[in-house]
Amino acid sequence: MNPKKISVFVFLVLAALLALTLVSQSINQPGGKTEEGFSLGFSILKYPKLSSFMQSSDKVEHKKEIDSIVQNIQTAVVEEIPEKPETPNFSVIDTSKIVRIDYPENKVAFLETLRSQFTSGNCRIVHYGDSQLEGDRISAYVRNRLQGLYGGTGPGFIPVEQVYEHISAIVTPSANWLRYAAFDPTQRRLEHRKYGIYTSLSRFTPHRYEKDSLVPPNLEVQKATIRIEPSSRLYGRLAKYTRVGLHYGECLSPTRINVYQDGALIKSDSLITDGRYHQYLMRFSTTPNEIVIELEGKVSPDFYGITLDGDGGVSLDNVAMRGASGTIFVSQNSQVFSQMSSVLNPDIFIFQYGGNTVPYLKDKKGVENYTRYMLSNINWVRRHNPKATILFIGPADMSTSMNGAMVTYPLLPYLNEKLREMCLKNNIAYWSMYEAMGGENSMPYWVDQKLASTDYTHFSSGGTRIISELFFTALQLDLKDNLN
Repeated sequence: MNPKKISVFVFLVLAALLALTLVSQSINQPGGKTEEGFSLGFSILKYPKLSSFMQSSDKVEHKKEIDSIVQNIQTAVVEEIPEKPETPNFSVIDTSKIVRIDYPENKVAFLETLRSQFTSGNCRIVHYGDSQLEGDRISAYVRNRLQGLYGGTGPGFIPVEQVYEHISAIVTPSANWLRYAAFDPTQRRLEHRKYGIYTSLSRFTPHRYEKDSLVPPNLEVQKATIRIEPSSRLYGRLAKYTRVGLHYGECLSPTRINVYQDGALIKSDSLITDGRYHQYLMRFSTTPNEIVIELEGKVSPDFYGITLDGDGGVSLDNVAMRGASGTIFVSQNSQVFSQMSSVLNPDIFIFQYGGNTVPYLKDKKGVENYTRYMLSNINWVRRHNPKATILFIGPADMSTSMNGAMVTYPLLPYLNEKLREMCLKNNIAYWSMYEAMGGENSMPYWVDQKLASTDYTHFSSGGTRIISELFFTALQLDLKDNLN
């Protein structure tokens, strides 16, 4: 065969192979995976689409962009904050690489309200989110940065019974504590729906689901303890607190409380048995080395958690809801939520959701339905806290397998846009974590650099500090610019 015929044959084969990329299809697989190729009955003949075939050079450039984002902000990440409030030095970074927060039309007024809340001398922030926040992740870093700038100490809210280790305080309950969470799909929902502002509660006797909940006369008195110690694992400011609040409700049976400081009894009292929400507040001149709260009663009240705060400045509560998408608020009891809101008086709510819904989104209609549900839940919280400012942090990039490569879930960019649109139309600030970390297909880079785990969803401890600093820097740059 002569060379000319060989060349023509090779060209025709390559042209045919290229043509097949034009008709190759994306085929959805179980577990959120997608393969490109041709469906042959119950089998798939894998073959790339043209877009996948041509994108290798784009990947190199995109990696460089993400690399510059991470390296730029790493110089601003701090391990500890000086004792006296100190203005961050943004001259060490290229601020043009920081993805800023999007605001409603009234941006100037919105930021001025935020500034007045931060500088009020007593600002409480409630940070709601999914498993990205577990163990005080993200919240701890942002809290430390805000307290370093505006004052304040202590880690804020800690559940009594915990399903994960909390890194900012050591709270050790006795073995007879039980946890009930509004967002736990494995549990039967409590019929009174009184989970409170922190969306979960703990009890030292089981909840009675029967309608007739009168205390049987033959019940024995039960004893439970909660041991509280400052943690030295993280930031120094979080290990300092002088106000310890024990939040409870549904106390309908006599319950004794004894409080021990460093082994010595300092308080002996009874909880209020009117069934309403109350805070049992303990004040100290300095941070105790150890507090032990001892409780005795036949039927446990509902304990909504503990708050560990300083005497002023910023307090930030981490409320992590594993598996949640932020749509459980509207099903809660309004009365207890309002009572807790009036006592705790949160100034700012941060909602950080969307990630848990991503793998289950099938089409754009599903995205639009989710954003409507999310808005309904935010508005429900806002009705009970009408003066609060609300910020929303969107989901991070998340990867699924496609043709053996980890790529962004197809509907995640659309979800990011619809969440932004929903927020800005409803007086809510929006920060795109997805864009801040590099946008589409950025998660594999974070995994390669050990900044995220191999589930291609959650950040590592190092990645948590970087993404948290990106948010804090964006917020402070906006507040700084608003002064000019």
